[in-house]
Amino acid sequence: MIRYVRGILRELREGMVLVEAGGLGYGIRVPASLLPALPPPGEEVKIHTYFSVREDAMELFGFLTAEDRDIFVRLLGVSGIGPKGALGILSVLRPEELRRAIFSGDIRSIQAAPGIGKKTAERLILDLKDKIDPPDFLPAFSDGEIPEGGEEALRDSAKEALEALLSLGYGMAEAQRAVRRVKLTEDMTPDDVLKQSLRHLAF
Repeated sequence: MIRYVRGILRELREGMVLVEAGGLGYGIRVPASLLPALPPPGEEVKIHTYFSVREDAMELFGFLTAEDRDIFVRLLGVSGIGPKGALGILSVLRPEELRRAIFSGDIRSIQAAPGIGKKTAERLILDLKDKIDPPDFLPAFSDGEIPEGGEEALRDSAKEALEALLSLGYGMAEAQRAVRRVKLTEDMTPDDVLKQSLRHLAF
């Protein structure tokens, strides 16, 4: 079994990369969310892989980390989800976003993946909720200076804004993305965070 490929990145295509290692060129299918994290062609790269063998095809699927690959394998264990469907889910939702969607029962965000209907999304949540690690639901802070003792207040403001977005009907994944894009400062209230999050959702 090929667990990872380390070599020179030769090509970047939509949904696939070509990595040269040991005189061989490995065509590896990857989720769209992986592409921005890769170096430019000509540089060394390490991609964690899953080797899929079926009657009609043998394919390598690649991921940034071993944990991301493990999420992919978990998705394959859900009835009705094959390699193409699992890759589609991870192209729409990063692994941490998928964890949040699963634990919050966010069917809407999972349905955003191509070919995933409501019943499949519900089955995915039911099957995987007890099989994966819980996510960190709270947003990360920006790289600015936060005064001592202010982090907890900012975290509370961000959490309240997140809960407000969910109550407005936004999915967990899109609400998380919006709140994470807000540059948190020490004087921000929950309303401030919510207003800026809504601006990000409008674009």
